[in-house]
Amino acid sequence: MLHIKQILICFLFGCVTFIFQGQERPPINIFLPEHYGGDSQNWSVSQSSDKYIYVANNKGLLEFNGSAWNLYKSPNQTIVRAVSALDSIVYTGSYREFGYWLRNKVGFLEYTSLSDKLNVSFFEDEEFWNIKPYDDWVLFQSLNRIHVYNKNTNSYNTITSKTNISRIFEAGNIFYYQDIEDGLYKIERGNGFLVSNHEVITNNIIVNIYDYDGKLLVLTQDEGFYVLDNNEAIKWNIPANNVIENVSVFSSIKLHDNSYLLGTISDGIINISNQGVVNYQINKEKGLGNNTVLSLYEDIDNNIWLGLDNGINCLNTVSPYRFYYDTNGKLGSVHASIIHNNNLYLGTNQGLFFKELNKGDEFQFIDGTQGQVWCLEEIRNELFCGHNTGTFVIEGNKAKQISKVQGTWKIRSIDENTIIQGNYKGLNILQRVNGVWGFRNKVEGFNISSRYFELADNNEIFVNHEYKGVFRLKTDEQLHNVISFYKDSLVQKGKYSSLVKHNNNILYTNSKGVFKLDKVNRNFKKDTLLSGLISANDFISAKLVSEPGTNKLWSFSSNRLSYLAIGELSGVKKIHHVPFSLSYINGLAGYENISHINDEQFLIGTPSGYAILDLNKLAENEHQIRINNIKVIDHSKEDIATFVKLSTDKEFSNSENSVQFSYSSPVFSAVQAPLYQYKLEGYYNSWSDWTNKGDVVFENLPYGNYLFKVRAKIANRVTDNIAEYSFTIQRPWYLSNKALILYAVGLWVFSVFMHNLYKGYYKRQRERLLQKSARELELKELENKQQLMRFRNEKLREDIDNKNRELGVSTMNLIKKNEFLNAIKKELQDLEKDKDLKKVIRIIDRNLNNNDDWNLFQEAFNNADKDFLKKIKELHPSLTSNDLRLCAYLRLNLSSKEIAPLLNISPRSVEVKRYRLRKKMELPHESNLSDYILEV
Repeated sequence: MLHIKQILICFLFGCVTFIFQGQERPPINIFLPEHYGGDSQNWSVSQSSDKYIYVANNKGLLEFNGSAWNLYKSPNQTIVRAVSALDSIVYTGSYREFGYWLRNKVGFLEYTSLSDKLNVSFFEDEEFWNIKPYDDWVLFQSLNRIHVYNKNTNSYNTITSKTNISRIFEAGNIFYYQDIEDGLYKIERGNGFLVSNHEVITNNIIVNIYDYDGKLLVLTQDEGFYVLDNNEAIKWNIPANNVIENVSVFSSIKLHDNSYLLGTISDGIINISNQGVVNYQINKEKGLGNNTVLSLYEDIDNNIWLGLDNGINCLNTVSPYRFYYDTNGKLGSVHASIIHNNNLYLGTNQGLFFKELNKGDEFQFIDGTQGQVWCLEEIRNELFCGHNTGTFVIEGNKAKQISKVQGTWKIRSIDENTIIQGNYKGLNILQRVNGVWGFRNKVEGFNISSRYFELADNNEIFVNHEYKGVFRLKTDEQLHNVISFYKDSLVQKGKYSSLVKHNNNILYTNSKGVFKLDKVNRNFKKDTLLSGLISANDFISAKLVSEPGTNKLWSFSSNRLSYLAIGELSGVKKIHHVPFSLSYINGLAGYENISHINDEQFLIGTPSGYAILDLNKLAENEHQIRINNIKVIDHSKEDIATFVKLSTDKEFSNSENSVQFSYSSPVFSAVQAPLYQYKLEGYYNSWSDWTNKGDVVFENLPYGNYLFKVRAKIANRVTDNIAEYSFTIQRPWYLSNKALILYAVGLWVFSVFMHNLYKGYYKRQRERLLQKSARELELKELENKQQLMRFRNEKLREDIDNKNRELGVSTMNLIKKNEFLNAIKKELQDLEKDKDLKKVIRIIDRNLNNNDDWNLFQEAFNNADKDFLKKIKELHPSLTSNDLRLCAYLRLNLSSKEIAPLLNISPRSVEVKRYRLRKKMELPHESNLSDYILEV
């Protein structure tokens, strides 16, 4: 009998585990030691009034503000086992130490030791595992005793156990603790009173205690729940017992929805409703960071924090998203999904899968569909599957191939018995004959891959090819042949472009926006409203998905989903944005898909499963942002960084002109991570782009007044406040008031100096100009005199030339006269001599030796060559008048033959005279007489 019972329990447990394998889970934020900078084990989690998360870690106290983690080492460098935040005070307990942390003026926590302040005498190896604040009291629980501290009176006392205290619990505003092997106690008036020593209590470790309709619901580590009433422990008979009795529970909390969350040692977490039904179980295989859950905590926003044996996890239980992860790789990437006959079908790169909707069953593979599924279309209550190998009709878990034309991208209905499909090599027609679907014909004349196509009026078909563009096909009425096709050159082709029909409008989309077909002109025109679906800043794909059942038109970008919807009351079209990270659909660019499940729930295909979005759960909660700390870098002191006070505005020196701001909004959503936007008025007056980085540095700021502002955006809502901090950077010393006064005085002195300098300079310059003018006048006068002298000299030269000409003429006349007279004389001498002839000859001789001619010549000669005769006489006083006469003729460079008539002697006699003249002048033998006379 026992053997059968064990088999039945194992079977039921196996069934439950099988159901869990097919379930969807909320988003999980996973933080590993390398993320938060601490050790792997995390023993306790709490949250302060400013929504910051605190975790007791092996290395100390961890603080998470939504943007960054901070690690505060415990004062005695031991493991922090317990943490509890009350308003802004964070209490911690560690090895032989307990106390609290408060934030200082620069934004960091500072520790105060209560155990030192209270002079606590610790037991050997006493270590604190739990802290429970209540009103004015704080209870610090070690394994040996409970230390009770009153915050107002600073009074202190202890409650000691007989053996060991496992934990301290709170239920119905009453604190309980378990004394191992002795029973369950409650604390009243600072003392412990026995509540129950039932064997269930004494033989089991209690994990937690809850108020249950005025009774106590006790959760044990290995035997599940018991209801404790009047010292009677009754097993809580719930469906979940088959699960929780086969796990070892280490931690547990009651959630805001009154369900119970159990953290196990090696099986992850289990959520049980208040009726005892297992809602979900999540372990490492389904996304947890680790299967051993040391602590649990539900924060103000209903996120569940898990302190794990290795890391920290945060479950966004109220998130509008649920995820299904194909951890074993059975499904693959989901490219299409649809709800048909209450079954959920998934078309993936590995085939077609299905399961019954809203059940945790495992997905089943439909035989014959191995390979890539491209589309799933429901037409007149029939489900068609477009596949790499052709087209199938799906009935339940059966697939019947109706076409073997490879690569069915898309399927559209023409009439009740005819459908058209786009394939790798064009368009094909399928027809139902006698209730059986089959291939009818290929649409001849167009062989381009037709992944995106839509039917229009008048036998027109529009086809988009990402690399070739948009084509408009005109077919015959029977859809056998393409009569003509036209490529639309007005729209830009591009990768990830698409074509879709929505509300009977054909839309073409690319990275530039959405273009609507003009039904009159038959061309595409940009639609301003619809183009808001395509994000230029975070573009990943221009694919649009039209959901006829909800009349929504969806688009995808790197950090959000967008959809067009029509207001129920106003009828106005409006674009809505839903946060969704690209990381969830990374690898599906151009193959994004979304389908309607029910109500406002939509299924989004991912590379490893799918996500379910519930628009009804999109809540725009109020959030705050705060500046956590401000760091200033002093460039004059080897770039030393210091933190400044947050409460007051600050004036920094000019060398402290690099400022770093750290800020955060405590939002812990795995899908809706905060985005930050800032500006620095006085330097950067416009809001920055949105970024997920929680700090910013402004380097080398000029002097002046600044106001830093930062805000955050979570989902589509901006934080209610804008965090601000104003500061001033002083002017440099060389621009200080004293320096400016010195500059002014120096400028005045310099101006006076320069004035006098320029005054003297211009005075000297004026004097130089006057001197220069005077010199120029003198030079001008001198030039005029020289010019006048030149004119006079020229006049004299002209006179001399005239005199020379006259002298030459007179000389030649004398020569000619004498030659003439000599000639006459000679002729007369040759005639018969008589007295009259002799008389004539004497007259001729007188004329030849006429001194008047010489005197006239001498006067002309002196006019032409002034003082020559005087100079030569002075040089040679022994010269006679005849010698001087010969010198004058030689000065005129006359030859002996020319001189002879002038002296009335023969040329021979002239030579003799020349010789004698040389001797009188005592000229050397080698000197030329004529040259000498010319040089005098």
